Amino acid sequence: MYKDFPRSHVKLSQPAYHLLDAAGRWFLESGIQQGNGGVSRYYRRDLCTHARISTEITGYAVSALIYLYQRLGEGEYLESALHAARFLTRTAWNPQVRAFPFEFDVDGEQPQALAYFFDTGIIVRGLLAASRVSGDAEFRDVAIAAGHAMLADFYAGEGIIPILTIPQKLPLPNHSNWSSVPGCYQLKSAMAWYELYEVTGATNFLRAYESAVKDALTTEAHFLPGVTDPERVMDRLHAYAYFLEGLLPVLGREDCASCFQKGIERIAAYLQDISPLFSRSDVYAQLLRLRLYGEILGVIPADPYMAAREAAQVAGFQLYAEDSAASNGFCFGRRCGQLLSHVNPASTAFCVQALALWDDYKSNALEGARQTLI
Repeated sequence: MYKDFPRSHVKLSQPAYHLLDAAGRWFLESGIQQGNGGVSRYYRRDLCTHARISTEITGYAVSALIYLYQRLGEGEYLESALHAARFLTRTAWNPQVRAFPFEFDVDGEQPQALAYFFDTGIIVRGLLAASRVSGDAEFRDVAIAAGHAMLADFYAGEGIIPILTIPQKLPLPNHSNWSSVPGCYQLKSAMAWYELYEVTGATNFLRAYESAVKDALTTEAHFLPGVTDPERVMDRLHAYAYFLEGLLPVLGREDCASCFQKGIERIAAYLQDISPLFSRSDVYAQLLRLRLYGEILGVIPADPYMAAREAAQVAGFQLYAEDSAASNGFCFGRRCGQLLSHVNPASTAFCVQALALWDDYKSNALEGARQTLI
């Protein structure tokens, strides 16, 4: 039925297998994925409610579920991934407007009609992963169309426009939050252009990615700390890690490799200072993944002492609770040592991948294609 998708030949240890499978079961059975295939932004365990469906988070879920299929070999993960991908191509994608809405609600009040550059890139990468595993041209074709829309609508040749109104495609005025302004973090989603270049050979995608790299390297030094509030600095660490992830295709360049290494050190220093007050699970997971991908790509050897500390922190965010809608997912963060109420698909995806790669590292079998980064 599906293409021969290369699953990892590296066997997980029993503890790691059970941890990943438990988190995978949360994706499958908790209700975080709705019946139409879309995935809620988070679950609030204090209120027992799901947030609206997020197209960005659904894109992350596609990549995460395919990764779980690759590592665990269970077909349920693949079926769930393709169900989510079909929601993106058949329900969320508007071929006339050529955009994915920021959030989607089939029953309740519709959210404001906005499209984000960042979200679109995450969705494109998820659809390309679905195309690789299924061979279904539908996923590839929508990914290419969305990639062209990113070029035509969000990219003016003088930087990336973060948010557009739809259907008018007018820029939304910038706000103070990092996600609503241009910044180096957009390189994570610009990486979709590089992957589209690999798939299509179209050099306009490659040129756009290279331009995004140039812009990001010019501005990244000023992104941290960016604000004085420690909790908002923690949020910006998450975004800065996106920038470093977006450098993965060009780590063969000396300037990019140097920036990558220094960036890891910067995140680690801020994280150590701020974490007693507030910490995010995704920041710990992203930092650990960066160390391990640096090792995989031969840029910098992973620091085993720091990686072990980060892995222990990541594992500590997994929930074990009577509430089946929350149990085995990963919490968004901690404030003053107390786990917060939000159980997040993106946090769970990043943590699962980080812990799987850490298990591979301990087994002296670390590997991973750049495209599999969630």
